[in-house]
Amino acid sequence: MYQSPRYGGRRQSIPPKRIVRKIKRTAAVIMMSSLVIGGGLIFFFDQHHKAPADGKHSHQANHAAGPTNHAPTTDGFDKNKYSTSENSSLWVVVNKKHPLNPKDYTPESLVVPNIPLRSNITNTEKYIRADTAKALEHMVKEASSQGIHLNLQSGYRSYSFQVNLYNGYVKQQGQAAADRQSARPGYSEHQTGLAADMGGTSQPSCNVASCFATTTEGKWLATNAYRYGFLIRYTVDGESTTGYEYEPWHIRYIGTNLSTEMHTQGVETLEAFFDIPGGTAY
Repeated sequence: MYQSPRYGGRRQSIPPKRIVRKIKRTAAVIMMSSLVIGGGLIFFFDQHHKAPADGKHSHQANHAAGPTNHAPTTDGFDKNKYSTSENSSLWVVVNKKHPLNPKDYTPESLVVPNIPLRSNITNTEKYIRADTAKALEHMVKEASSQGIHLNLQSGYRSYSFQVNLYNGYVKQQGQAAADRQSARPGYSEHQTGLAADMGGTSQPSCNVASCFATTTEGKWLATNAYRYGFLIRYTVDGESTTGYEYEPWHIRYIGTNLSTEMHTQGVETLEAFFDIPGGTAY
């Protein structure tokens, strides 16, 4: 019971009206505050814990709303990480069915790699794409530390360079023979700046020749190129797929992610890995 000094300290069974009104107002304020706070908490938990229509939690839905061009395969490797058709893509596939577009494309960031070059290399062929040069420098340096001495025979080739090169093969050997060993202008991997013809010092006469495969440099390259992001592009039995005869000296930069995956799966050509048409006919 409430004891009021206004009434001389007598104990009252009912408190004064002024006190009752004050108690009621205080109770009302407390009640309204509780409703506001409670409603806010309900809204917060409802928004952060309510599953969206597809049954996933909100953080999963936000993740799914990211780039849609990446489609991981069942083993977790994303074959769509890079385009296989864009000229500047690390994984671009250039063959007799898939020319560069435009055919006179010129890559950006061409540099001269800091590695040994063949003595009579042309000014144009000294260059290669910057990302390829970095990987090539790393590989050549590590090979050298193991007593294997590689050098660059040919790197970037422009459209006009390929015109002269291909026409020279046609004139000397005929078009059928030329098409087995040289790309027509606009169809050459060398034009992307991602390809390189490698040679060595042990048997210079085998540089850019089939016997390069039997040299110490050729054997080392066949075993180790993938470790540095390179692929022996034109394999010994892959002419029907790649369109070109065996070239153990021709490597193509694709990055260690893809080169390791292809090595692990035992797939030798880009056409087979990406299920892209190739062949010997244009």
